[in-house]
Amino acid sequence: MHTRKIGPFEVSAIGLGCMNISMGYGDLPDETTAAKLLNAAIDAGYTFMDTAAMYGMGHSETMIGKHIMHRRSEFTLASKCGIFRNSENQVVTDGRPEIIVQTCEDSLRRLNTEVIDLYYLHRVDKNVPVEDSIGTLGRLAEQGKIRTVGMSEIASDTLRKAHATFPITAVQSEYSLWTRTPERKIIETCRELGIAFVPFSPLARQFLTGKCKDVTELTKNDIRCTNSRPRFEPENFSENIKLLGPYRAIAERCGCTMAQLALAWVLAQGEDMIPIPGTKNIEHMEENAGAGDIKLDKTTVNELDQLINDKTVKGDRYNEVLMNTIDSERD
Repeated sequence: MHTRKIGPFEVSAIGLGCMNISMGYGDLPDETTAAKLLNAAIDAGYTFMDTAAMYGMGHSETMIGKHIMHRRSEFTLASKCGIFRNSENQVVTDGRPEIIVQTCEDSLRRLNTEVIDLYYLHRVDKNVPVEDSIGTLGRLAEQGKIRTVGMSEIASDTLRKAHATFPITAVQSEYSLWTRTPERKIIETCRELGIAFVPFSPLARQFLTGKCKDVTELTKNDIRCTNSRPRFEPENFSENIKLLGPYRAIAERCGCTMAQLALAWVLAQGEDMIPIPGTKNIEHMEENAGAGDIKLDKTTVNELDQLINDKTVKGDRYNEVLMNTIDSERD
């Protein structure tokens, strides 16, 4: 797999999103399986691991700290602060300086490391000036507890304020064929400021792999079966799945899997793109790695653009409640 630059780091063109081993998509892998997946990912060429304090309420960080930190020199480590679940299991955004500092200390302990390479503000706290949150992350960098600062799900104007406070290395947001919000402005702003872009859910929460065929079979602990992701509601999903027939045909013509095609499309958007697909399955992880060196011609990229986009997909990516927690361009 070829490498790309993210600030001072050179990482694999595709990173590993580590949420799935701890939450989100149905039953979780046992610890032995999670450990095998993490180590197999490094063996397969992944050198960029992405986690967060929120994932499994620290479980993902703990798995990384316990099972691959002996290989610390082999990968760049990213984690996040500023969003977590409280004692009532509610997702809470909190960007107060004292909370960021404590979260970082807790993450360092769970990760079993002295420094986090890239530390994101997971969400902007609308009750705290972004300059205060980013200023705190800047001080953590000066103290040597983190190396660089990132932001997630951020609007361009807020990013500019943050970047003026302390240099931002990367922005992470959902981006795929069926989620094009970043194209409205934030990608352009990142390029203007020299900031790398890290797409999460580049496989559209498994939709673009062709493996999610019947949403009625999803378990209650799968975030896709809640009403928070309208695109997976049965009525919308039955329309969206019709897109996969012609999409599968393009993948077959390109000699790759549907998942690899989705990742190759993201990589084709620019050298500053480092997608981080997540999985709890070793075979899927290896399949995703195989997309690292697939190059699509412009005709194929344009064909995909026309087939799957915000206008051809039915339903919003989040419901209104979740959208209100995100600082991003709406129009």
